[in-house]
Amino acid sequence: MQAMLESEGPMIRIGVIGYGYWGPNIVRNFHTHDSSHVVRVCDRNPQCAERLRKVFPSIPFSADENDILKSPDIDLVAVVAPVRTHYELAKRALENGKHIFVEKPFTCSVAQAEELIELADRKNLKIMVDHTFLFTGAVRKIKELIDKKELGDLYYYDSLRVNLGLFQHDVNVIWDLAPHDLSIMDHVIGQKPEAVVATGEKHLNGVEDVAFITVYFPKHIIAHVNVNWLSPVKVRTTLIGGEKKMLVWNDLEADEKIKIYDKGVSMSANPSNLHQLLVSYRSGDMHAPKLEQIEALRAETAYFLQCIDKNTTPFNDGFAGLRVVRILEAADKSIRSRGEAVAL
Repeated sequence: MQAMLESEGPMIRIGVIGYGYWGPNIVRNFHTHDSSHVVRVCDRNPQCAERLRKVFPSIPFSADENDILKSPDIDLVAVVAPVRTHYELAKRALENGKHIFVEKPFTCSVAQAEELIELADRKNLKIMVDHTFLFTGAVRKIKELIDKKELGDLYYYDSLRVNLGLFQHDVNVIWDLAPHDLSIMDHVIGQKPEAVVATGEKHLNGVEDVAFITVYFPKHIIAHVNVNWLSPVKVRTTLIGGEKKMLVWNDLEADEKIKIYDKGVSMSANPSNLHQLLVSYRSGDMHAPKLEQIEALRAETAYFLQCIDKNTTPFNDGFAGLRVVRILEAADKSIRSRGEAVAL
C-alpha cells in the first residue's frame, strides 16, 4: 500500500467541479500529493468560494465549469457534482483531452457509461470511478481472504446500509447508498451477475427511501443489499458466508471491524436413503485480523495518479462503474414491476 501512496513523474494538474459534501475531501487529497495539485475549483454555489478560501486560499475558485473543462492548464477533471450532471461534465472533459475522476455512481444509465468508456478509449484517457470503499483496509482484507480461499467457496453476501436521512431529491435510496455495497460486492465476488430482483417503496419525497436488492451470481452465490433512509439507527454491517468460514464486517466499529468465524455446516447423505441427511455443525474460534490504517481516499487518489503516470488501467475504471450502473438500472426496472426478476 505504501507504494500506492505517492507516484513519481510529472506534476498532474487537477480541476475539481463540485465543492459540496464530498468535494473538500477530493480537493484536500489531490492537492496534498507530491505528484499533483489542484489548480482550480468550480461550484455554482457562491458560498463554496468562502469555504475554499478558508482552507486553501491559494486555489482559484470559479462558478463556471468551462474555466476547468476548457482550460489547457488542467490534465484531470474530478466530477464531484450531482449524479444527473456526471455524464455531460465527464463527456466534455474527455472531449477536451482530460482524464476523469467521477464520484459514484458513474452515470445515470448504462448507455451513458458505455459512451464515456468508448470516448475515453478512443482518446487514450483514463477513467476512475470513486468507489472509495475498495481502498479501505477492511475491503482490502476481505478481498485478500476471498482470493486466498480462506472462506472456501462463497455462499452469500448480505449487506445492511441504513440510517435516518440524508434525503436526496434527484436520486432514490438505491442510487444514493447501494453503489457502495454493489461496488464492494463486484470487487470481492469477481463473478458476472446473472439477474437482479428489487423491491422498494416511496414514503416522503417521491423517490424510494427503502429498498431491498437481491443479485444472483453463478455457482449458487446470492447477494442481498438493504438500503434505507428511514432507519432510527445507523447500521453498516456486511455478512459474507463461505463453505469454510464466515465473516462479519461492522464498519462502525472503532476496532475489530472484521471478525472471521470458523463456523459452518456440512451435510452428507446416507447412500441407502438420499432423504436422510446427516447434518454436522462446526464451531471453532473467532479472530479479528489486523487491518491497514490508511485514509481510503488518499490511497485511491494516489493510485489514480500512479495509473496515469504509468499508463495502466485502474481496477475501479469505467467498466467497474458500468457494472454497478447496470445493476442499479436493473434494480429500478425490477422495482417498477414489483420485484420481477431482470436478467443481466
